[in-house]
Amino acid sequence: MTNSAMDAFSKLFIESQDALRRYVRRLVRSKTMAEDIVQESFARTLEQKEHVHTPRAFLFSIARNLAFDVRRHSRPSQFDELGDSSSADVVLPGGPPEAALLGTERSQLLKDAVSRLPPQCRAVFVLRAFHGCSHKEIAQRLNISPKTVENHLARAVRDTHGYIKRRYR
Repeated sequence: MTNSAMDAFSKLFIESQDALRRYVRRLVRSKTMAEDIVQESFARTLEQKEHVHTPRAFLFSIARNLAFDVRRHSRPSQFDELGDSSSADVVLPGGPPEAALLGTERSQLLKDAVSRLPPQCRAVFVLRAFHGCSHKEIAQRLNISPKTVENHLARAVRDTHGYIKRRYR
């Protein structure tokens, strides 16, 4: 690498590292992961230096793509962390034994219905129905729009109701 190319890369590093770090940190919400992505982005930019006409734009594009990859691969585990609805029972205490048995059956039926929902839809439904989260909290926690939360809730209610209705025919 020539001195002028090294000087240009050093200048890019000095001028961009803080902004890039903040940008990536907002995308992945992890300081450690952001540092790794920033480092990898600079390395890839340096590797492609001869083919890149706008190094700063290329650098930020690489970082954005790496951050999206990280988010995409971490999403399933995000839903798994929510747990399931197994701790939520429909049984009301203090009733006759028949009521407890019916409550257990209803609870199992609801768990079966919820388990059939797609992962993100299930996560939205569990957060709303069993954890009492607001639409806004769900949207922030799952990093989706409030409209997507509404759509998932509508689908979850429709699908769980349909499942229960089919089981009791």
